[in-house]
Amino acid sequence: MLYSSLSFLGSLADFNAKVNDIVWVKIGIWLLLATGILLTVITRFFQVTHIGHWFKKTIGSLFDKKVIGHTGEKASISQFQALCTALAATVGVGNIAGVSAAIVSGGPGAVFWMWIAAFFGMMTNYSENILGIYFRRKNSEGEWSGGAMYYLQDGLGGYPHMKHVGKVLAVIFAICATLASFGIGNMGQVNKIVLNFTSAFKIDALSDQELYSDVNLYMVIVGAVVLVMVGIVVIGGLQRIAVVAEKIVPFMVVAFVAGSLVIIFGNFTHIGTAFKSIFTMAFSKQAAWGGAGGVAVKEIVTLGCKRGIFSNEAGLGSSVMVHSNSNVREPVKQGLWGIFEVFADTIVVCTMTAMVILTSGVINLETGAHDAVDDATLVSEAFNTVFKVGNINVGSGFIAIAIFVFAFTTILGWSHYGTKAVEYLSGSKAPIVTKIYKVIFVLMIMSGALMTSSIAWDISDTFNGMMMIPNLIGVLALSPLVIKLTDNYVQRRIHGKKIEPMLSHFPEIQEENAKVIEETGEE
Repeated sequence: MLYSSLSFLGSLADFNAKVNDIVWVKIGIWLLLATGILLTVITRFFQVTHIGHWFKKTIGSLFDKKVIGHTGEKASISQFQALCTALAATVGVGNIAGVSAAIVSGGPGAVFWMWIAAFFGMMTNYSENILGIYFRRKNSEGEWSGGAMYYLQDGLGGYPHMKHVGKVLAVIFAICATLASFGIGNMGQVNKIVLNFTSAFKIDALSDQELYSDVNLYMVIVGAVVLVMVGIVVIGGLQRIAVVAEKIVPFMVVAFVAGSLVIIFGNFTHIGTAFKSIFTMAFSKQAAWGGAGGVAVKEIVTLGCKRGIFSNEAGLGSSVMVHSNSNVREPVKQGLWGIFEVFADTIVVCTMTAMVILTSGVINLETGAHDAVDDATLVSEAFNTVFKVGNINVGSGFIAIAIFVFAFTTILGWSHYGTKAVEYLSGSKAPIVTKIYKVIFVLMIMSGALMTSSIAWDISDTFNGMMMIPNLIGVLALSPLVIKLTDNYVQRRIHGKKIEPMLSHFPEIQEENAKVIEETGEE
């Protein structure tokens, strides 16, 4: 019986690996890069030419009550809350273990391709967000609902003879998003929390109480604590998730960046060497690590881009589902937050992780040799080079807590994504079905805590890729609309021309929003 179970899991893992290779390596990454490049070109490099504007309207507007103030409406959350909830889901384990894995497997050059993926991903995320706002509508409970499934259904499906194609792709996206929410958005995150927390904060009395193969009492207790914490927040709905996210996310990002800067400047003599290795190993055919023969440039590109996508999720169509709940009326305004989201996640947080590893000396920049047990402990070792009190490695504890917070907030964000996907699939029965989904989602946390195999993480990775493909098809098909929305905004908000705003696909919402903007002068 045990042999047949192991044989089944092995066969499943092999099959999933083949599908994953097709979805991600042969199709997904190249489709994603092509989409980002196209959107960057057709918007005239908006992320560069209007960098001052989107910085001013995002990070520069954080003292504006219209941006950070709570609406008091069930239908929406503030723009800042939408950003924090989206960042809650994107700034996760991938920013620590994911970056480390990319460097270990592909060398420092992988970091360069993470930056490239993020640069073009800014416009992919921007486009997703403005389409999400433009095609959103209110559900039966008066809450905004938007996301890839809606612009696939009403946008792509609105083209001649494309109604059924749009609907089918929307359903595929929603199914894959639901399944991914249990894997990469839940069990995979909890598993990382448990393994890192129990390793960093050892309690032998609990760890020695083994319940069954490789599972001990300590793991069960940590899993149960996470379950209760997540349950309290998730059952309270989006408003509670958003309130928690806006409190935790800014603190965790600032704390991690501050800690990283201490390591980097503490090893400032290695900063130049670290940057040099990133650029030289990004293009050198045999310079990267990976055994005697090195790693081919194609593999370095794939590793870097893939880890960048895992980190910022630009192109997956996931964060659109929370950005669509913003109280903003201008689609492009929420798109600007999408640009900043990718910038903060990859250009800032992931770069900090990379520089910590490359400057601290925990990895040999010539050979790639290191003594870390896994990806996360490599970052822990880097922090231990500075954060150490006597024989106590404070750095390991810091990283364990960082992973705990990052993964915890990722679970919260993905619970909302899964809820919106289930809502779309359920139709008129959504209020009941989404409640059942939330209960199941919370209970699945214990499965993640007790996982001893990576198969659940690997399969959810595949579903992530399967979300991405229909989403990118929709974004590409609607790129002419992205141009129109962008040009309309630029002409009105930047050049001051008096033209009719483009705010919604639906006439009644368009009329309502246009009236409010005209009466209040809202920007």
